[in-house]
Amino acid sequence: MAECGLELHPDKTKIVYCKDANRTGSYGHETFDFLGYTFRPRLARNKGGEYFASFSPAISGAAKRVRKQMRSWWLHRRSDRSLLYLAEMINGIVRGWIGYYGKFCKSALRPLFRHLNEILVRWAQRKYKRMRYAPIRAWQFLKEVAQRDPKLFVHWQFGVWP
Repeated sequence: MAECGLELHPDKTKIVYCKDANRTGSYGHETFDFLGYTFRPRLARNKGGEYFASFSPAISGAAKRVRKQMRSWWLHRRSDRSLLYLAEMINGIVRGWIGYYGKFCKSALRPLFRHLNEILVRWAQRKYKRMRYAPIRAWQFLKEVAQRDPKLFVHWQFGVWP
């Protein structure tokens, strides 16, 4: 690397053992993060329906940044806006997350989208007085909206309904 004029950071550079069904040994480092993905051994299923260990990527610590961005929208404070407005506001961003982080291991995005549904429940609780102290009613309201219009939010189309 020195010939090319590059220098490796000693704390960030390490040799990683790609443990999977064919490589069953162990090593000090078996995971690494790269471009928002964590590569590590995961359970996968082959075409015959049998499970095996596969070394594959999924969303990493980037999930923390995604949740932080969700909080920065302050959706629960926008009780003066309609659900349609909120959908128009966030759908493009969520579609981008699904396109990038959903390329591998889509199931790792489910907790993020459940969190987004919780934020929408908080919005409903602030918007409608009858739901103020009844989160179950707010969940039921969102469930009915999702049944009426399943394409309103992108993460509902993804399969994470309230």
